[in-house]
Amino acid sequence: MTESDVIERLLACSAEERRHVLRGLTPPQRRELNGRWSEWAHPGQLAPQGKWRIWMIVAGRGFGKTRAGAEWVSAFARDRPHARIALVGSSVDDVRRVMIDGESGLLAVAQAEEAVAWNATRGEVRFDSGARAYVYSAAAPERLRGPEHHAAWCDELAKWGPGAEIAWDNLMMGLRLGDDPRAVVTTTPRPVPLMRRIAKLPGAAVTRGRTRDNPHLPDTFVEAMVAQYGGTRIGRQELDGELIEDVAGALWTRALLEAARVRERPAVRRVVVGVDSPAGSDGDACGIVAVALGRDGLGYVLEDASVAATSPEGWARAVAACAVRTGADRVVAEANNGGAMVRSVLLAADTDLPLKLVHASRGKSARAEPVAALYEAGRAFHVGAFPALEDELCGLIAGGGYEGPGRSPDRADALVWAMSEVMLKRRGAVGVRVM
Repeated sequence: MTESDVIERLLACSAEERRHVLRGLTPPQRRELNGRWSEWAHPGQLAPQGKWRIWMIVAGRGFGKTRAGAEWVSAFARDRPHARIALVGSSVDDVRRVMIDGESGLLAVAQAEEAVAWNATRGEVRFDSGARAYVYSAAAPERLRGPEHHAAWCDELAKWGPGAEIAWDNLMMGLRLGDDPRAVVTTTPRPVPLMRRIAKLPGAAVTRGRTRDNPHLPDTFVEAMVAQYGGTRIGRQELDGELIEDVAGALWTRALLEAARVRERPAVRRVVVGVDSPAGSDGDACGIVAVALGRDGLGYVLEDASVAATSPEGWARAVAACAVRTGADRVVAEANNGGAMVRSVLLAADTDLPLKLVHASRGKSARAEPVAALYEAGRAFHVGAFPALEDELCGLIAGGGYEGPGRSPDRADALVWAMSEVMLKRRGAVGVRVM
């Protein structure tokens, strides 16, 4: 059987079968496979169609960003024999170790019969076509002042460091050779100004992706990463490729919530379900959050059971179901926003849970401030990760206002009601009147 026959059979396999076969390929078969890149790459690894000057791949680890960058540079060098290409990383060592010598680097993706040579002394990669790529470090941005290039590959831009802006500007001013100079950026997301700036540039095409989008990764790896980091800030950033930022003046920060995360549900004294019900069935979500008072005297968020676009009966049933699952002994809901409906459905479900109706005399942010103080004091925790709820918490601004997702922080408000009930006993502490 020829190398080509093996590759044809490989391409016809399922993702799981393909992973198994890849481990047993001979060097000639691997070279043949490299030459068929466009046939087995997943969509996020292929350059976008149309006119673009900058292609930025912002994705989770294991997505295949490095392979995509190396393949694009290799194809560019193959098609343009006299091209000058810039390879820019956070350091010269990173460029060598990842972009050139790495498992998915330029040397590894060279096609069969291609002679690609790396000269470490000169910091130069010479391609079989005659094209050359030159190594640069973002930590030495002045080295990019002057050299001209047809193309550039910038890796892990989010970790470039203090000289990032200068390095990028110098690179762009020298990216002027040929009729269609282009740059590829491969990076995991971090809330750095340069990433936001590049994404908004005219002619910038952005590809976003998650670790799990790569069908060639072992299922066990993906499952282990999701189990350990799913929903956390590091997981959403490093696995899901999300750009997670803190809002200026927010009551909660991402770091504060990460510090308040625990894995196991503690022994509890009581559980309360907080409810922030919508005005109608097609309005905002119904916030439903269960909070426990631990035997250690601390507060623990157990579940975010919030629902959207449901009838009053639907979200009220969701409240009752959450109470049953978490072993709640009380439901706290706003009296002027569907409290009577919650009462009626709980009764219809033959549930004898006490219902406490409260009236908000202050805005959502004002009510949330003493609850945020519990987190800062190390007295409130999340058992697991609640991404949608945590996004809303991080959008509540001290002194009033909301800059989070959606029109209203319904989940966050439900948490505030429940946490206030179990942790802030003094009447009026969060600006409520008990009905």
